[in-house]
Amino acid sequence: MTTAFLFPGQGSQAVGMGKALAEAHPEARAVFAEVDAALSEKLSDIIWNGPAETLTLTQNAQPALMAMSLAVMRVLEAKGVDLKSQVACVAGHSLGEYSALAAAGALTLSDTARLLRLRGQAMQAAVPVGQGAMAALLGIDAQGAQKAVAEAAQGEICQVANDNDPGQVVISGAKAAVERAGEIAKKYGAKRAMMLNVSAPFHCALMQPAADAMRLALAQVQILKPVVPVIANVLAGPVGDADDIRRRLVEQVTGTVRWRESIAAMAASGVNHVYEIGAGKVLCGLARRIVPTLDAKPVGTPEDIETALAALTM
Repeated sequence: MTTAFLFPGQGSQAVGMGKALAEAHPEARAVFAEVDAALSEKLSDIIWNGPAETLTLTQNAQPALMAMSLAVMRVLEAKGVDLKSQVACVAGHSLGEYSALAAAGALTLSDTARLLRLRGQAMQAAVPVGQGAMAALLGIDAQGAQKAVAEAAQGEICQVANDNDPGQVVISGAKAAVERAGEIAKKYGAKRAMMLNVSAPFHCALMQPAADAMRLALAQVQILKPVVPVIANVLAGPVGDADDIRRRLVEQVTGTVRWRESIAAMAASGVNHVYEIGAGKVLCGLARRIVPTLDAKPVGTPEDIETALAALTM
């Protein structure tokens, strides 16, 4: 089999995630401890004990989800999984791209935690609360969504934020423009538009202040060549050297997460098994809708790890 590892994005967090893993495996405990030290606070306490509203804050959810993913990775590695020889490529959805880069050795765990804390804070601060919005358009493809946002903009920002799968596209921008686009999308095939309960309009031009903040922060961080190809959100293709990785991470703040194309490209290159490393199983569902023949499994609990190990190390 040809395998890819996928790393989840915001929305997959849940209070208690990783607690059983940390209790069972010292490698996982060490990841949460290192993230706590990097952020100079007990993020692990919020992850394991809540409250949910605090964990859901963007500045907490982003490093928390990365910590969960890297805890799973460290346990897999301790049990004999070698990323370089056993995995063809990695990719992450939005913040998950940072998790993928850390898993592939391009970023240190501590730097990734600090970058994601800053990214969360900068994205939250970029747009005053209530001015921006995001909506999921269901039953429409990216081409139809592009027509809807172009028609709805009327001088305001309105963009495709996530091309998630063949029938789900998320749009982002000024609140009134996103609401208009939700109605207009119906004439281009959308079955319905669902406003999302998010704290800011991610992945659109309104996030430019956050992109500028990330450009400055990423310039200060050492980035190494990843040990396996990392599929970048904005390219739906691999990134190579450090400067390219920095550039694409900055572009990602205001650009479209091209997830449907990323998974399709993996499958076209021969990938037939994907594992979602970390919290939840959102990406498994998307992968199966994009390429129905893909075998997609979540790896987030001690039991999941044992199942994955049986397949990966046989």
